[in-house]
Formats: sequence, structure tokens, C-alpha cells
Amino acid sequence: MDLVLPGIGLTFWMVVVFGLLLFLLKKFAWKPILSALKDRENSIEEALKSAEEAKTQLTKLKSDNEALYKQAREDRDVMMNEAKLMKDNIINEAKKSAEAEGKKMIVKATEEIEKQKANAIAELKGQVAEMSVSIAEKLIGNQLSDNQQQKEIINNQINILKNQQVNA
Repeated sequence: MDLVLPGIGLTFWMVVVFGLLLFLLKKFAWKPILSALKDRENSIEEALKSAEEAKTQLTKLKSDNEALYKQAREDRDVMMNEAKLMKDNIINEAKKSAEAEGKKMIVKATEEIEKQKANAIAELKGQVAEMSVSIAEKLIGNQLSDNQQQKEIINNQINILKNQQVNA
């Protein structure tokens, strides 16, 4: 049993060495170990606070992004509506311009037709007058020298032709 139980001297020296070890640990190692643990605890708390702040900022940024996205959509819709109105206005102006140009062309064409008609009528009257004089010369057998006489005969013949056309 001697082998299992330590002796009193050994126990004494073990207690002395243990006490000395405790004293040395308390004097030199205990404070740095506790301060290192305290620093570690503080750094973990700060990291948790930073993570919470980052989470809050992320949530705020997300809501800001959604608001910006919504605003961008609204701006796009407004711009699309304005573009549509501009397109409609341009089309309407083009239609009005085309209609006005068409009316001008129609008026011009009508005027040109009237001029051509007047020229044709004048030419036709001249030809009718020449024919009438020719017919009158053949009927009378001699050439009329007085222009006034010619005009009277022509007008009479024209009136006769008109009356015949009206009666027919």
C-alpha cells in the first residue's frame, strides 16, 4: 500500500510547487488571459452589432431600391404616354398638312381646268365665227367687207343655232 499512497514529504512539496505555480500564474498569466478573453468577448459583441447594422442597412437599401424601381417605372410610363401623344400629334399634323396640300392641288387643278375650258371655248368661238363667215360667203356669194356686218350675221346665225338646239 505504500506504493499507492504518497508520502508526507512528497505531498508537502506538491502543495508548495502547486501554490508557487498558482502564485506565478496569478501574478503573470491570469490577468493577460482574462484580458484576452474580455477582448475576445468585446470583439464578438462588436461583430454582432456590426452584423445587425449591416442587416438594417441592407433592409433600408432594399426598400430604397424598390422605391427607385417604382419611380423608374412611373417615369417610364409618363415618358411612354408623352411619346404616344407626340406621335399622335405628329400624325394629325401630317394628315392636316396633306389635306391642305390636297385641297390646294384640287383648287389649282380646277383653276387650270377652267382656264383650259375658257381657252377651248374662245378657240371654238373663233372657229365657229370663221366657219360662219365661210358659210355666209358661200351663201351670199360675195365676201362681206364690213366687220360690223359680219358680226351681225354671225350673231344671228348663232342665235338660230341655239334656238334649234333648245327646240331639239
